[in-house]
Amino acid sequence: MIRRAMIFAAGRGERMRPLTDATPKPLLRVRGKMLIEHHLEKLAAIGVSDVVINISHLAEQFPAALGDGSRWGLRILYSDEGPVPLETGGGIKHALALLGAAPFIGVSGDILSDFDYARLPAEPTGLAHLVMVPNPDFHPRGDFWLDGGELNEDERGERLTFGNIGVYRPELLADQPDARFKLLPMFQRAMRERRLSGERHDGWWSNIGTPEQLRAADRHAKAG
Repeated sequence: MIRRAMIFAAGRGERMRPLTDATPKPLLRVRGKMLIEHHLEKLAAIGVSDVVINISHLAEQFPAALGDGSRWGLRILYSDEGPVPLETGGGIKHALALLGAAPFIGVSGDILSDFDYARLPAEPTGLAHLVMVPNPDFHPRGDFWLDGGELNEDERGERLTFGNIGVYRPELLADQPDARFKLLPMFQRAMRERRLSGERHDGWWSNIGTPEQLRAADRHAKAG
């Protein structure tokens, strides 16, 4: 069982402006719940006990809105990155002391899906395991190829989009500096070493990057 998770919530949310001028994107609401709250509920339901949330833009709003996590039966730990977000890679590296040595779930605070987190492997075969989705209209080229459970950039299998849900071993970036950096080069290195696995999710998945995508997710949720 995976006991710890990280929700990525530090971004500025430029495409969601003006909504994000006053509210961090993960605290915007779909069907009456904050986006991040949907993830907290799902993580608690599979037995996660500790959730690290990285924060930067309007950082003070997160503890005020979420508290210590006890209302979901969780312990929330905040990883404050200061005024400039550290990107996903740098954000994870900055939070490793809070995440511990075991594999952890990582999920972006600005996506929603019906993916069952209980499907995620507690012990990935490699350095990380990523949930891939069919390429959405806004990202038709996709990210990586999935071939028999292994992700690659060698055009083997089917090209899909990373759904921003995964399981990570801290070793994926333990040798990286404490700095601002993207996660993609770490994935590419792991693929070259054949140490990045994945699975395809064909259910509902939504990246909520614009006000229209937020409204569409709300309509979907209200439709059941």
